[in-house]
Amino acid sequence: MIKGIYHSASAMIPRLRQQEVIANNIANVSTPGFKKDSIFIGELSQAQARHKPVKSDWERPMIDQVYTDYAQGPFIRTGAQLDIAIEGEGFFVVQIADGEEVLLRNGSFTIDELGFVVTSDGDMALGTGGPIQLPAGDIMISDGGVISVNGDEISTLRIAIVDDPGALEKRGAGRFHIPDGVEVQDAVRFAVRQGYLESSNVDVITQMVEMIASYRAYEADAQALKSQDQSLEKLISEVGRTR
Repeated sequence: MIKGIYHSASAMIPRLRQQEVIANNIANVSTPGFKKDSIFIGELSQAQARHKPVKSDWERPMIDQVYTDYAQGPFIRTGAQLDIAIEGEGFFVVQIADGEEVLLRNGSFTIDELGFVVTSDGDMALGTGGPIQLPAGDIMISDGGVISVNGDEISTLRIAIVDDPGALEKRGAGRFHIPDGVEVQDAVRFAVRQGYLESSNVDVITQMVEMIASYRAYEADAQALKSQDQSLEKLISEVGRTR
């Protein structure tokens, strides 16, 4: 009976995390370039269990791992000169306030008072030669990311990839931080689309279905836990009276 209580309780904990992840996905359905998160829930296999010691043979720890789906979202045409979408692989490279270089797929850029191309948070977009500073004029961006103003080539967008996107750290504002030891390379299989933004890859209907299913599973485990607790309480009471 104690074993059953543990199993029911351990199954409920990841469901709470799953609800948080789904709620965050839905909240960002309109965020350009947002990549949805998913949660993997399951029991460890016997081979995996050898690497995670447990207190007894009936305690089977749960896998509760959040991972990011990097599938490309649909494009929306805006017509803005500095709205840019990446078709295919790769990320924009931007420099945040402390000088760190981070990656993102949100290509909604503007020009600050000094002429630098920046994100809505003030992060500087990087070209192959560093921060991109543009003079006033008509901006054209080629499929390969070459930026021209009034017909003169000024810079080339830096589009980067990593061997394992799953190693990137998602920290909000659409940024993906690059952990130590992860090598950044120039992307090859991509095309830049000026005047477009990549939408979130979140499917609201699918997320709502998953949220309901997760909640139902949580309710079922909660009911099982309640029933086992009541049975245990009854057993203890009856044993006490027998004595």
